[in-house]
Parts: sequence; C-alpha cells; structure tokens
Amino acid sequence: MLIVSPSIAIAETELVERFLRADGPGGQHVNRTESAVELRFDVLNSPSLPEEVRARLLARSDRRLTSEGVLVIQARRFRDQARNRDDVRERLVEVIRAALVAPKKRVATKPSRASKERRLVGKQQRGKIKQTRSRDWSHE
Repeated sequence: MLIVSPSIAIAETELVERFLRADGPGGQHVNRTESAVELRFDVLNSPSLPEEVRARLLARSDRRLTSEGVLVIQARRFRDQARNRDDVRERLVEVIRAALVAPKKRVATKPSRASKERRLVGKQQRGKIKQTRSRDWSHE
C-alpha cells in the first residue's frame, strides 16, 4: 500500500511499473541495466481516490496525464533502480497531495478611489516630464 494521507491509500495493484534503460552517466554498465522507472497510475478508474480529488487531478493541465486519464511519471535521477522506484512513488504521492487541497475562490475586488486618483496623478506627472523633453517647434 502507498499511503498518501490518512484517508487515501493506493493499492500496489493499481500501480504499473516499467523499467527502461536510463540515459546519462554510468559507464559501460548503463547500456546493460534498466535503472530508469516509469510508473503508470490510472487516475480515471482508481477506486482509491475520492471523487473531488480525481476531478482536480484530471482538470490539471499536466503533460504527464494522458488523454485516457493515466498519470505517467518517469524517474531516472539515480543510477540504481531501487532509488528510482522510491523517487517515482514519492513524486506520485506529491502530485496527489497537491490535489487534496481545494483551490481558494477568487474574490473579485474593485480598485479604491484613492488608488484610482494616485494612478491618474502619476500619469499626469509622467506626461509633464515628457512634455518638458520635447522642443517647441511653433516659434521657428
């Protein structure tokens, strides 16, 4: 079980891991070992996720989310497979925890009268500065 929060735990059967050859440093041995990990988690059909968390995850504009609702996370930061497996699982937990928090509603506000006046005074001052820079061509 992958524990996300006290109320959410994801079963190992819901996680699909695939191992691939990692790029980067490692010498000749890197060509023979599959140390990178690709984790797939079906957000759309997961029984472990509450409905509002699922909706927030699917609504995110995340390039790791496929059109079928599968979250694909790759880890190739470390040279050994076990550390990459732990890393990819931690990143999955972080993504789900971020979706647990409901976003705050934006409260529409209007600028105050004083702020409007300050803006207009600033514009007038700027205009006067620019006017003094220009030449008066009417006398010539």
